[in-house]
Amino acid sequence: MATRIRTPAAPVSPVPVASAVAAHGTPPPGLAQTIADQLQALIHAGEVLPGERLNEAALALRMGTSRGPIREAIRILTGIGLVTAVPNRGVFVRQISVSEMLEIYELRALLFGHAAEQAAEHLAPAHRAEFERLLAQMDEMCERGDGTRYYAVNLRFHALILELGGNRRAHQAYDDYVKELHLFRRRYFDAAGNMRRSNSEHRLIFEAIASGAAARARTLAQKHVLEGRQRLLATMDAPAAVAAAARDRR
Repeated sequence: MATRIRTPAAPVSPVPVASAVAAHGTPPPGLAQTIADQLQALIHAGEVLPGERLNEAALALRMGTSRGPIREAIRILTGIGLVTAVPNRGVFVRQISVSEMLEIYELRALLFGHAAEQAAEHLAPAHRAEFERLLAQMDEMCERGDGTRYYAVNLRFHALILELGGNRRAHQAYDDYVKELHLFRRRYFDAAGNMRRSNSEHRLIFEAIASGAAARARTLAQKHVLEGRQRLLATMDAPAAVAAAARDRR
């Protein structure tokens, strides 16, 4: 299936690629990275789905540039594992198997737990206020049933804990895992009750961090990620998901 652009749940701001080319006459430095960033945003927003083939000609036409920068942008996405080149067939958006998804959740739990433990030692009044603001926003999104907005604020809540953890390499690794899981998670995130349970767990993590209970913060953060995995499996139909994971491991 070749690339088809869909209307996303939350619009992705377009990058003025065509105007940049027009201004320079030739592709400006950094254009390939700009295109790669936009393609990554389209994939994460669900406009280009896992398993779809990236059509260089169609993307060049959409972005108002030649195929050269598109090709280079695709190489960048291949390098970070977001797309996969298949000999004699083309380049496809990577599909994450259920088995890979389960493994990634385990690694996320370890990193998030470590960050929460460290965050308990670095919380400042400004951080406390930001946590409370994010929690209030997620409560509001629960009331509205706005899964798209909840998901975005949820990502910011997790990012704040990773920032306070103070380990840049761990933060980068965590971000990479989150990106791999975007389409898996976003598709099922706003199932009935999931947002409320998720934010109840957020509050417990914040309270542990705010009280300086580092070990408890670590335990709650790890549990939160693993509970999120269970909610995802339940929404996907757990027996089918578990069977798929068993097939993946063979």
